[in-house]
Parts: sequence; structure tokens; C-alpha cells
Amino acid sequence: MQQFDPLSPAPNISHPGVVASDITKKFASAVKTLVPGELVKDEHFTLFESVAALEIMDSKMDSGALAQGESLDEEYDVSRDLLPEEILGIIDQLLCLETLFTSVYIESLMKPQPTSIDDADFVRDAQSREKQPTLLFVLRAYCLGLIKACYFVNELVKDELYYEEEDFVTNTYDRNLLLDIPVESINSLLQKARSDLRVVSSVVTKDVSAALDLRLELRMAFLRAIDLCTLRKANPDSLKMPWMQMSGLIEHINKQHSLGKPVPEAFSTKLQRRLASTMPPRPMVQPSFEESYGHFKQLFQDGTNVMDVLKYAEPQSLLTFVSTFQARKPQPLVYIRTLLQSLLFKEMVVLGNYSIRQIIDHDLSIVVLPCAPQIDPSYDRIELPTDPRHQVAAQMEIFRQRVAECYLDIFRIFCQNRCRVRRTLCHSIQEWDMLQADVEEIDQLLQVALDEKPLPAERGNSSLGYSLPLSSWAYLYKLRQMEWIVQLGFELDIYQTDELAGMYWYLNYLAKTRAQHGDRIKSFTMRNLNEARHESKTKDDQQQVSPYTVAKEREYMQSLAYIRVTMLDAASTWEFADGLCCLYTALQRLGLIRPPPRPYGSDALRYDLRMKPFRTIALPQLPGFDDFTRATAQPDVATADLLRYADSAVGGARKGYEALGKMADSQAFSVGAHDRWLANVKDCLRAAIAAGIAVSTLQRAYEKAIAEKGTDVKEKDLKIGLKVEMPASGKSYHDWWIVPKLVATA
Repeated sequence: MQQFDPLSPAPNISHPGVVASDITKKFASAVKTLVPGELVKDEHFTLFESVAALEIMDSKMDSGALAQGESLDEEYDVSRDLLPEEILGIIDQLLCLETLFTSVYIESLMKPQPTSIDDADFVRDAQSREKQPTLLFVLRAYCLGLIKACYFVNELVKDELYYEEEDFVTNTYDRNLLLDIPVESINSLLQKARSDLRVVSSVVTKDVSAALDLRLELRMAFLRAIDLCTLRKANPDSLKMPWMQMSGLIEHINKQHSLGKPVPEAFSTKLQRRLASTMPPRPMVQPSFEESYGHFKQLFQDGTNVMDVLKYAEPQSLLTFVSTFQARKPQPLVYIRTLLQSLLFKEMVVLGNYSIRQIIDHDLSIVVLPCAPQIDPSYDRIELPTDPRHQVAAQMEIFRQRVAECYLDIFRIFCQNRCRVRRTLCHSIQEWDMLQADVEEIDQLLQVALDEKPLPAERGNSSLGYSLPLSSWAYLYKLRQMEWIVQLGFELDIYQTDELAGMYWYLNYLAKTRAQHGDRIKSFTMRNLNEARHESKTKDDQQQVSPYTVAKEREYMQSLAYIRVTMLDAASTWEFADGLCCLYTALQRLGLIRPPPRPYGSDALRYDLRMKPFRTIALPQLPGFDDFTRATAQPDVATADLLRYADSAVGGARKGYEALGKMADSQAFSVGAHDRWLANVKDCLRAAIAAGIAVSTLQRAYEKAIAEKGTDVKEKDLKIGLKVEMPASGKSYHDWWIVPKLVATA
């Protein structure tokens, strides 16, 4: 490209049809008449042309822009002789790279595109290849293993649900990442390189030779780990072995890093000029080795842990595993999250062993339909259309087809980053709301086929009507998702401090609804259990009745255990949210929390914004703005009573979390993820204890101020002697429970 010299004279344009004139002064004068921000648009000079003109010769936008004396192409010689320490340094630099497309060695292997393992070399000429330095075969084998691993990772991510603009860039810019070369050939080359390295050990120090060998072993282990991930039916512990091996290798590699000598000239952003891309040139980002070591350590540990998902117990434990695994900090990398999706749903076979029907029926048997005829597989063999069993089987198949995608999407959603989880849940609850209405019609058809009787009133309570198990199941999942949306709002700092009281009140409203719904499901489950026990004792031998077996008793007990833990969790959430709502309301009354100035906003507009995801939901009905404001502010309740109620509610939540923390993994439906689930419960308990301290501190200060000033003083004029310190983002005892710290001002 011709160099631009700003001191060179203007070109001499001479043509009979061209009259050149210098407009520099006129242009500068005209520009001065424009106010800042004003844009002049000419219909013959489009926005595309103007932006393209801005990019030219701008090094941040134009990859072809050259500095003074700079050459267009990278002039680094890939066949140059390298010290063993330099090869080690280049390998460690490759470990730290954000993208491979800045490595001269990687580029020389991929272009021209190799068709076989023999073609994939730094130098393609046969004569020059014979003159290559002795140890370059180590770097070649490592680079080929690295490229192939990137290919497999890229393909896995593309096959699963991910968001490119947020998580991962899958564009390879016309580089196929050794698509045509089988992984067996690369594994053989890596093994041969390790053997050859031992042969030439006389020219390499023992420490450097061992360091190079460990890095080649790391590449082999990574390729083996990727290959084993496709064997979902294998023993999960055997699938962990390569990941555990890599965890040990990375520790040794970290200790050996100081042996290497970096070669910065082997990496260049100039290589981006050869890529098929319309994007601006990317700066070369190379994290420190310590930072990269931390990323790889987390990657290998998460790869080991994620294999436990294949140890299936039941759907609720599976959901607990996925939700708690994704919520870890730091969050698992996108490759691990897409690997989790692959293990879950590859080829629409759950965990490699179970059909979607098996998982849904198992979930139904735990939540609402223990030992129920609706999920009896023997009904599928009835072919007579007038037989009620055939009708039940047909309606249940319609139900499964309707719910399958929505059900599996819950697991997929929790494999995304935290912001995307909340955004996607906002769309998901709309689907589940329509699903609930649709399956209620199926419930009504099943009532007729099964001749179901409504549940009569007991002890003066109104009748609960029909069980509607399928729509009850959908309603319970919808309520859980609505709670997650609000709770993730606290975690992601969506709500400002003066909004916390209102949002905790709404969380309390949702959790209370879930607890009441759980109680309704329990009533019907107990009726079915009592009927099953009674029928097995009263039916004579001539009547065809399924015997009440130990297996049926176990299934009913499991369902009741799930309802018990669901109601306890909902009650703890309900109490804790209610206590924090009262605490924040009291703090606002006393002027310890003040809303920031909002000249362009109002409480009503902000309410509409926060409740937008729930506006179209039929049940539970969204409270109106006036009802929401009244329930949050509680104007009829004195501040002293408000604090007493907050203390009682937080204490109830603390007892609930203590009870949850004593449950075994099977009782808590956290098999395979009990450690993470229990850590989450303990964090909630610590937050509840901190909230109790805050309430007690405010109570004492309020009572002291009232005793000094009397009850006639306005509450905002009371000198409480406290100030509120809000925890920094991510520094709370639990991200969903934002507990303020009250500190004395004197």
C-alpha cells in the first residue's frame, strides 16, 4: 500500500473535464457555523460511504493502515531456530491467548489449508522442511492439538443454545480449524512428539524437557476429555479421569512457567488482514499467565464436576443440580455450560439414557401424580377407542407433546449467563401461563374419563373442587420461575435501594401463593393415598384392584416429601421477604433511606417497568399500583409494630432455613448437588441472622429516640443515631437477600 506523506504536495489533477479548486478554507468556515451534534446529510453521500471514509487510514478501524516504515505482511520466519526455552515460552503464550488468529505459527499451519497431517506443517516445501530446527516438531504437535481442540469446542458451542454477543464468538473467518484431519492422526502425532522428545533429551535440559512433555500431555488429555463426553452412557466417574488429569497437569505447568522465554514477535495483529472479516481489527489481548492459570484451573474443576449430572436420581434433583451449578461464582465458562446442555439433551435423549416422556412422567409422579393412572404405561396398550384407559393415554400424549419444549427449556435457560437467565425467564413465564390454560382443558377431559370426584370440604373450609393435576403442575413451575425473576433482580442490582421494600413485598406475595398452592396439592395427594390404602383393605379377591405395594408406598412418601420441602422453602422465602419489606419500610419512614431525585420518573411509571414481565400473567393476578403501594407502605401499622412483625418474620425464616439445612440429599431433592444446595441454604441462614441483628438494632434505637423526644415528634425528625450501609454488589451473605447494615453515627 502506498504510504501517505502529509507533507507531500497535492496531486496535480489535469483533465479537460476537471476543474480543481481548493475548498479547504471554505469547508473550515462552513463547519464553524454548525452547532455541536448537528449532522449534515447529503442524499448523494450515504451514511455507509461516510462511515467507510472515516475508517480509512484509522488504525483502529482500517486493518490495512500502516505506520511509517511498516510492512503489510508479517515478516517473522517460522522456520527460524528456537531455543527449547523459547518453544516453551511460545506454548505458554498460546495458553494465554484470547484468540489464535494472532499467532504466526498457527496461521502457517492453517494456510494454505492442509488436507492431511503431513501437509499441516510450518513449512510446506519438502527441502525447507528437512532443514527445520530440531525441536520444532514439539511446537508443531502442540499447535495442531490446540487447533483441533478449538475446533471441537467451537462445534459443541454452535450445536447448543448460546448468545454470541454475550458469551462466545464462533466465527472462524474462513479458517476450518483442521476439519479434514482426523483426531486420531493428531493424537498419534502428539504421542510421537513425546517419544521423540525423549530421544533428543541430550540437547534439552531435564526441567525444560519435562515441561514440554507435560504440555503435550495436556493437549492429549483435553482431546480425550472431549471425545469421552460423547459417551453419556458410560460411568460418570470414568469420564472425569481426563479432567482430573488436567487439573493435576495445570498445577505442574504453573510451577514450570518461569522456565520459558517469551517470543513476542511470534504474535502479530497483522495476521488479521488475511482473515475473511468485515470487522475492525481486534487488539491482541493476552492475559497474564497467572490469570490464565486461574481460568484453566476453574475449567478443569468444572469439567470434573459437570459429569455428576449423569448420576440421575429424579427430575427435581436434576433441576437443582443445573440451577446451583450455573449459579456458582465465578460462573462456569461457556464451554462447560454448553457441555452441560449436550450431556442433558444431545439428540433429544436426556442424559443419554432417558426419553423425554420418562423424565416428564417421573416429575409428575413426584409433584402431583404419585401412582396415578394418568402415567400408567399399561394404558398405552389399550386400542379400543371407547375404553377410558385409551382416552387417558391419548390425552396424556397430547399433554406431553405440549409441555415437552417448555419443560426442557427450563434446564436450557439455567445453562446461560445470569443476565440472560432472567431475561429468558421473563419470556418463559408467558409460555407457561398459556400452557397452564391449555392443559386445564386436558384435565377436564381426564376428569370425565377417570370419573374423578371433587374433594369435599373439611372442618368448615370450602370445597377444593377437582384436583386438576396437570394445570397444578404447570402453575407450580410458573410460580417458581416468577420468584426466580424477582430474586435474580436482587442479584443483578436491577432495583434501587428505595425499591427494595416493594420488590420484597411482591416476592412475599409470590412465595405465599406457592405455599398455598403446595398445600392444595398436598390435600389431593393425601386423599389419593388414603383411598389407595383403604381400597387395598376392603376390596375382595374377585374385584380387580391393583394391590397396595411397598413400591407404591415409597412413591407416595416421595411425593409428600417433595411437597413438604417445597412448602418449607416457600414459607421461609415468604417470611424472610416479608421481614425485609417491613425493615426497609421502617427505614424509609425514619428517613434513613431516601429516594434519589428522579425528575423524569414517577412511582407509577417505575412500578409499570418492574412489573412488566408479570403484567399479562393471568394467575397469580398482578396487584394494581394502589394496592401495591398500600401493601408496601402499610400506613395503618405503627413503626414499632412494623419492627416487631419484621423481627417475628425474620425469626420464622431463620427457623425454616435451619430445618432445611438438616435435610439429607434425598429429602431435599438435591442428590448430586447437595453440597452446593446446602451452601446456598446456609448463606440464606446467615442473611436471616444478619437481618435479625439489623431489626433489633433499629428497634432499640427507635425506642430510645421515642423515649427521649416523645411520640408527638414526626418520625423523620427523630434522631435515631444510625446510618444505613448497603452491601456492595456480590458482597451480601446471599445475593437474593440484600440486608442493610446499621451503623451508629456517633
